[in-house]
Amino acid sequence: MAITKQYLKSKPICKVTFTVPAEEAKKVSVVGSFNNWDEKANSLKKLKNGTFKGTLNLEKDNSYEFRYLIDGTYVNDEQADAYKSNEFASENGVLTL
Repeated sequence: MAITKQYLKSKPICKVTFTVPAEEAKKVSVVGSFNNWDEKANSLKKLKNGTFKGTLNLEKDNSYEFRYLIDGTYVNDEQADAYKSNEFASENGVLTL
């Protein structure tokens, strides 16, 4: 898994690209505080090599909790900036921009 951040000079926005290697998966989404944990809001596109990828424009100077939803199972990114406990006795990844 990988997260890349590209800050725009002209706007207070950061382009965040999420990359998830999941060759066997049928559907991968990124859910988090930036989309009210909506499972359908940010589906990642499957590439020919089996990796799922997508880019979101997020406001910089903010912190967002997030997780991946891979075929109905929540998974954290090991490259998250931090982790925060949630009310479901597990952790969410934290993205700091």
